Amino acid sequence: MSYWVMWLIVVILLAIIEFATVNLVSIWFVLSGIVAMIVSLFTDLFYVQFGVFVLLGIVLMLVTKPMLNKMLAEKETKLNLERIIGMEGVVTEQIEKNKVGEVKVDGKLWSAVATTKIPVDSLIKAKAIDGVKLVVEKVKEEKPKKKASTSTKKTTAAKKKTSTKKSTSKTVKKGS
Repeated sequence: MSYWVMWLIVVILLAIIEFATVNLVSIWFVLSGIVAMIVSLFTDLFYVQFGVFVLLGIVLMLVTKPMLNKMLAEKETKLNLERIIGMEGVVTEQIEKNKVGEVKVDGKLWSAVATTKIPVDSLIKAKAIDGVKLVVEKVKEEKPKKKASTSTKKTTAAKKKTSTKKSTSKTVKKGS
C-alpha cells in the first residue's frame, strides 16, 4: 500500500472523528493529513511525511484555535431581570432593615429588601437581585435650590418692562 492511500485513510478517520465531536478537536490534523498526503506524492520518506503531519497540525491548532474560540464564543446577553440593576424607583411599601417591602422600578412592583429602613415614596436604586427580591438602597436626594423671593421677582419683571419700553421708544425716534 502506498503512503498517499494511508494518509487518505487517516484524513477520512480524523474527519469522521471531527464530525462526531463539535469541539473542533481534530480539524487541524485533517488539514495537516491532506498536506502529508500531498508530500507523500513527492517523497517516500515516511518520517518526513509524519513530521509534516504532526508539526503542521500543532502549528495550525496553536495559531487558529484562539481566533476560532473568540469568533464562536457565545455573547452574553442581559436578561430582562438583569437590566433592572442600576435603575431607580420609588418605595411603595416601607422597607424595614432586612425585612421585605415593596418598590416600583421600571413600572413593575418588586418585593425589596435593604440594609436600612426606607420610608414610602423614597427614591431608591436597585443594586442586585436575590431570588425574587430586589436588593435596594436609598438614593441621596439633592437639597432643593433656594427660591428667589417674591420682591426680587417683581423688581426683575419691572426692569424687563421698562427696558422693553425704552428700546421701543428709541426705535420710534429713529424711524421719524
